[in-house]
Amino acid sequence: MLPVIALVGRPNVGKSTLFNRLTKTRDALVAGVPGLTRDRQFGKAQLDGRSFWLIDTGGLSGEEQGIDEHMAAQSLTAIDEADFIFFLVDVKDGRLPQDDDIAKLLRNKNKPIQLVANKIDGQNTDLVRGEFAGLGFGEPALISASNGHGIRVFIHQFLDQIAEAGEPIETPDGLGSVAVPSDAEPDSLVDGIKMAVVGRPNVGKSTLVNRILGEQRVVVFDEAGTTRDSIYIPFERDGETYTLIDTAGVRRRGRISASIEKFSVIKTLDAIQDAHVVLLLVDAHEGLVDQDLHLLGHALEAGRALVICVNKWDGTSQEQKDRIHIELDRRLTFLDFANIHYISALHGSGVGKLFGSIKEAYASAMRPLSTAHLNNVLRQAVSEHQPPMVHGRRIKLRFAHAGGANPPRIVIHGNQTESVPEAYRRYLQKRFHQALDLKGTPVLIEFKTQDNPFKGRKNKLTERQVNRRRRLMQHVKKSQRSAKNKKR
Repeated sequence: MLPVIALVGRPNVGKSTLFNRLTKTRDALVAGVPGLTRDRQFGKAQLDGRSFWLIDTGGLSGEEQGIDEHMAAQSLTAIDEADFIFFLVDVKDGRLPQDDDIAKLLRNKNKPIQLVANKIDGQNTDLVRGEFAGLGFGEPALISASNGHGIRVFIHQFLDQIAEAGEPIETPDGLGSVAVPSDAEPDSLVDGIKMAVVGRPNVGKSTLVNRILGEQRVVVFDEAGTTRDSIYIPFERDGETYTLIDTAGVRRRGRISASIEKFSVIKTLDAIQDAHVVLLLVDAHEGLVDQDLHLLGHALEAGRALVICVNKWDGTSQEQKDRIHIELDRRLTFLDFANIHYISALHGSGVGKLFGSIKEAYASAMRPLSTAHLNNVLRQAVSEHQPPMVHGRRIKLRFAHAGGANPPRIVIHGNQTESVPEAYRRYLQKRFHQALDLKGTPVLIEFKTQDNPFKGRKNKLTERQVNRRRRLMQHVKKSQRSAKNKKR
């Protein structure tokens, strides 16, 4: 069993910085703004072959209202889930009343607590120890999360204390079972289907995540931009393993002003790249807007399988429903391979049916493709509609083979393939989609022009013939001179 450690403290004391330092990732969003972390984030850390779990939490202030109240609930849940608590304080700010309030809360939790004094660079360590001794958690560990000072020694001492107390520490070579928390870090899930829930702000992404999980796993609040980070959440359903990725909402570029929001958008685009299946949420009250199409473009460019979810369907008038059906048919003609679901994330209607499309899209994206079958489809497609002429010569597509999965990649070899028009490429994509019965995933067609083995040979043959003719003429002239000499 790996120990689970929760990082707790006031806003902006360096919890996410320490989380990224120990997990050797950038999973937690970090900026010099208090209250940046809102949902609890899990990550697996290793130090010299010794492993443990970390939970990054939002800051506690003791005066939570509005969205801060939901953030505090996430932090309290992390405290209950953890085996140990790292209580972080900011040395530069000194001991504040909020630190005393958090200390009082933690003492009532009856969990092992380690006080961690962060941002120790340039500070008088004796004064720091004396200042925070009154919190009642003994001598603090002195570290600097931003540059790593003191962290290695502190973690080793902490893990040694756990081992001496009889707590087993799993090593990478260990044969025992590892108890993975229900909210684990993405790398801990090898064979699961990764699903990224994306959309514009306030379309109900976090509500859908909580509905699928059956718990308040991420913060939901009636405010655009509630989610700022990409949260990876492994879970099981009907014996299948999945990883759900809740992402920040993406607005139009012209409306993105704060640097935090820019980093959130980058994390969302990274989540699309990392996912197997992308669930795009569309607001039924607003219909399909241009920003939804931009997100679809990112997903298609990444080659990810797609499931379209029209959310807030139960609160929509029949007139609006009819309008959305017409709009989707008109604007998503290029996505005829993707399934569309009409759901209510708040009440759960239609949510359970999503998994059929998710599994179907994943299976299509990962399916191995037979070379013989691909060539049969190519021959039939070319015979029914030949490629165009280029410079008086017909483009020839000779054979095809599989080039990879997620998305299915088909490599077609031939002559003059660099001149294949985009319209003909789309024609072939549609033919392969239909013939291979691929659902929910795009198909990537890649053309390769074969090297002509006779290219340049004509000039070489001509030069050889010239040399041969020259030798022959020399031989003829020599014979003629010999004949003249004999006559004389």
